[in-house]
Amino acid sequence: MLLKRELLEAIKAGEVDLVFRRWTRPTVKAGGTLKTKIGLLAIGAMEEMDPADVTEADARRAGFADLTEFRRWLETMKPGHLFQRIEVSYLGES
Repeated sequence: MLLKRELLEAIKAGEVDLVFRRWTRPTVKAGGTLKTKIGLLAIGAMEEMDPADVTEADARRAGFADLTEFRRWLETMKPGHLFQRIEVSYLGES
């Protein structure tokens, strides 16, 4: 799962604790970790869902200003039949 530096910094600062991904198969597992440019992330709960069910609160937890910004971002995502809501947190340097 590739995450932009800006998003990684927001996760590290505790400002973001959700990410959304559309893919053909997950590349991370709940309970696992992800090594990134800024350190290690913990992967929490993962939930398959319909993008239409993302709430305003979810969008803000993922670092978007609002649901409209989230929907604009969603249009730029690569195709995939699986859409997931993924909880993340910063564990420390790896």
